[in-house]
Amino acid sequence: VPGDFDAVAISSFTAQIREAYELADRYRAMGTTVLMGGLHVTALPEEALEHADAIVVGEGEPSWPKMLADLKNNCLKRVYDSRARPFDLAKSPTPRFDLLNQDNYNRMTVQTARGCPFNCEFCAASIRLSPYYRVKPVRNVIAEIRRIKELQPEPFIEFADDNTFVNKRHGKALMRALQKEQVKWFTETDISVADDDELLGLMRDAGCVQVLIGFESTSREGLAGVETKLDWKARRFDEYMASIDKIQGYGISVNGCFVLGMDTDGPECFENVLQFVRDSQLYDVQITMLTAFPGTPLYERLDVEGRLLQPTAWELCTLFDVNFMPKHMSPEHLERQFRWLVERLYLSLIHI
Repeated sequence: VPGDFDAVAISSFTAQIREAYELADRYRAMGTTVLMGGLHVTALPEEALEHADAIVVGEGEPSWPKMLADLKNNCLKRVYDSRARPFDLAKSPTPRFDLLNQDNYNRMTVQTARGCPFNCEFCAASIRLSPYYRVKPVRNVIAEIRRIKELQPEPFIEFADDNTFVNKRHGKALMRALQKEQVKWFTETDISVADDDELLGLMRDAGCVQVLIGFESTSREGLAGVETKLDWKARRFDEYMASIDKIQGYGISVNGCFVLGMDTDGPECFENVLQFVRDSQLYDVQITMLTAFPGTPLYERLDVEGRLLQPTAWELCTLFDVNFMPKHMSPEHLERQFRWLVERLYLSLIHI
């Protein structure tokens, strides 16, 4: 661990948290104060406190200035909990993009919104930091993009949102402003963008290259209960094919995401996904294993049901490893057929 520091701040994905803890332990052994935060720390604060001097639970922005001030004044608390006061994205400073080696990044990330109004059982995204959906003012987003353009003449932007176009009014205002910037971009959203022709036209004209949409399953039964508030995804299933066709008809490619191993999935689910991709003419596709991440309703349910294979094997939380007992197949069958689908799926996309 090179360097002599007063303090280090560490965040990590769940799958890499063991390495993060090892690094934290090494710094603490050297007398360096360790600060930790992020999704995994928020889900399991007591575990994180075994490896850190202080932690942030929830979003970082509300607590970080106070944590640093306390560190400077030698009155550091063990826990800084941000969950009671969601951060106002209007106060977001422009990131220091200039600190990055521009040659190492084929895309730059900009956040336009945080959170998601839906509550999917398996979701381990920013909704676990704060349940409130908020948008960043358009002027802030454009200021960040212009800063990136000062560093890269033709940047490719990824909007680092869980669901960019929940607020259609904000989305349209952003698209109108974005048209003037002449950049290409990608984002994640939900299938409801297909309901709004005006929005799709604005997205196309503003440089949208692709949207990633979580379809999750190729059957209505597979979607039942996935979105735990209103069962919203199951109610949209009949519109999947027409929505994909409409979005792609605007020149915006769709990256469709599917989750394998859900409780309604039997051995036929792998072939069903392959057939759906062929029938829908999806431009791109992403498949993942159902994964029980700590802090999610899925983890809690499978824990109660005794179906977690190794409850604290965080290294299996990769989206491509099996960490639970499926209902209608063995873990080995799920893993084997997942690999089969990967081979067939991407070969199929090449030849479509």
